[in-house]
Amino acid sequence: MPAQRTFGMDHPHHEWSPIITRPVLRWPNDARVALCVILVLEHMEWEPPAGAFQVAGLAGGSAPRAFPDYARLSHREYGHRVGIFRLLDILENHSIPATIAMDAITAENYPYLVRHCLDRGCEIIGHGVSVSRMITNNMAETEERDYIQSSIDALSRATGSAPQGWLGPEYGESERTPRLLADAGIRYVCDWANDEQPFPMTAGDNPFFALPLLYELDDVASVAQRKVTVVDYQRRLTESFDVLHEDGAANGRLMALNWHPWLVGQPFRVGAVDEALGYMMGKGSVWAATGSEIIEWYQSQTG
Repeated sequence: MPAQRTFGMDHPHHEWSPIITRPVLRWPNDARVALCVILVLEHMEWEPPAGAFQVAGLAGGSAPRAFPDYARLSHREYGHRVGIFRLLDILENHSIPATIAMDAITAENYPYLVRHCLDRGCEIIGHGVSVSRMITNNMAETEERDYIQSSIDALSRATGSAPQGWLGPEYGESERTPRLLADAGIRYVCDWANDEQPFPMTAGDNPFFALPLLYELDDVASVAQRKVTVVDYQRRLTESFDVLHEDGAANGRLMALNWHPWLVGQPFRVGAVDEALGYMMGKGSVWAATGSEIIEWYQSQTG
């Protein structure tokens, strides 16, 4: 897409909006911070199909190995077998509802996980087909549309209802993705990391919003890629929360965290996120909610 040089933005997906010029956003019970925790359940395929795009140096294991890369595959499967249950217990102990980003292969092949998440009151949102098949601009529009619909269909069959939200594998999008997601009935997307409040996207005829994640607090970005220590990661979580909590007194803020059970669900890391969540919830004036609940409230406040 050629750059469109306009005031503030050079793409058509949303308007530029400096936060200091916006109307005041108030969360339920006048909370200063809306807290959303997304847990990612994504499958890494042994042999992705021909033409599939996978991020170079995909996290997991110590380093890429020749096929079959058991270290990387089994490291990631730890999240499906162990880590997810540990993290769900922690969230439940802090009365924080989980938003689960689940890909199609997980939905189709791990029915126990689907039922377990639903029984615990989690919201399940779309997460593509697998982490081995990332959306890119190399896809034709028809191919990407089919990809999105296949993910939605898999979750609809597994859960009994269509997902309302979307987080692309590895945040992957093409220049068409917001429009195609909106056309498919998705209400919000979590791939954009450019704000501390939800905001409307300009995609298609259906109302469509961004639920921006704090990318630098993504556990893969921090712990796996930047090698942040467990102690430092906990400090970053609590210090970030303190700033949002202070700023939220004047205008409500969103703290949306993206965690992978195979990574922060490890026994030597889980205590850090447990302590951080306890600190946040103990501070008061926090509304812990799912992605859909946050978007519904935001839409009701902003029209």
